[in-house]
Amino acid sequence: MIKVFSDWYKRKFSDPDAATLLVLILISAIALAVWGNMLAPVLVAVVMAYLLDWPVERMSRIGFSRPVATSFIVTLFVGICILMLLVLVPVMVNQGTDLLKELPQIWAQTQQWVMMLPERYPGLIDGNQLQQMWQSANDKIVTVGQDLITASFTNLVNIAAILIYLILVPLMIFFMLKDKHELLSNVSRILPKERRLIKQVGAEMNVQIVNYIRGKVIEIIIIGTATTVAFVVMDLRYAVLLGVLVGFSVLIPYIGAAVVTIPVAVVALFQWGLTPDFWYLMIVYSILQALDGNLLVPLLFSEAVSLHPVYIIIAVLFFGGLWGFWGVFFAIPLATLVKAVGNAWSEQSAQLQEEK
Repeated sequence: MIKVFSDWYKRKFSDPDAATLLVLILISAIALAVWGNMLAPVLVAVVMAYLLDWPVERMSRIGFSRPVATSFIVTLFVGICILMLLVLVPVMVNQGTDLLKELPQIWAQTQQWVMMLPERYPGLIDGNQLQQMWQSANDKIVTVGQDLITASFTNLVNIAAILIYLILVPLMIFFMLKDKHELLSNVSRILPKERRLIKQVGAEMNVQIVNYIRGKVIEIIIIGTATTVAFVVMDLRYAVLLGVLVGFSVLIPYIGAAVVTIPVAVVALFQWGLTPDFWYLMIVYSILQALDGNLLVPLLFSEAVSLHPVYIIIAVLFFGGLWGFWGVFFAIPLATLVKAVGNAWSEQSAQLQEEK
């Protein structure tokens, strides 16, 4: 057993480049675990700068200086964010508030419908068991509601931190974009000279993640807009709120679409009941989901992340359990990093075997 482990260790880490890559990964993981909360604004700025670097590079290639291109792109980005805060967010907040007010009524109506099931299907459903299950669900909802209220009051203290983010993050994005080459040069001086595998992983990650993020942004805009328009045309209540939720649900492959279907179906059922309008809406919604999965995703991600669905689901569950919302948000990029590191180590091991 010891010999097997020793052979595996020599095969994977005998190359100094492999050892350097391992040390870098360990240091990064420890830094995130220990100082993750303190570094959060920096990490957000790095991600945003990474996303905005593509249009800045395009403007630089057509003749604009980097400071001018950076100023234009960052101003445009901040303007779009402010526009969304002034136009889209108030509508979503109003609709979300109205939905919260009607939740007790929706829940009571759902309870009446569920309690009628034993009468309709006496041989299949036990009324007593159903009553116990419903009471347990009510108790769980009360507990969750209390936790949400407590969390809301706790988060009020973080308003000052949010204001700091709104000022510091755009400034960091601007300087990261404007002084990109100088910052990368400074980082390069810190890293060891044996960094062939680091460059290989970085190059693979860059190609995969740029394509993935660009495709996800386009997918969110298309699906969110199409769903919102469909809901508004069909006069569904809380159309903007639900449409935006459907758009952002594509960030979590497979799981997101399944979860967001529940509020859409519940709101439609509460508004229309089991009428033709309800079924028309669900048919249109199903068509949009089918077009997303079978047409839009293959077009947008043909050259992006090539991960098996099982690995994607495992990544969402693992990183989501580890880091919550941000773990889910970055699950696929992190899974891509794991894949790139595995590929680099496998290629390095194969080269060592050939040299022997």
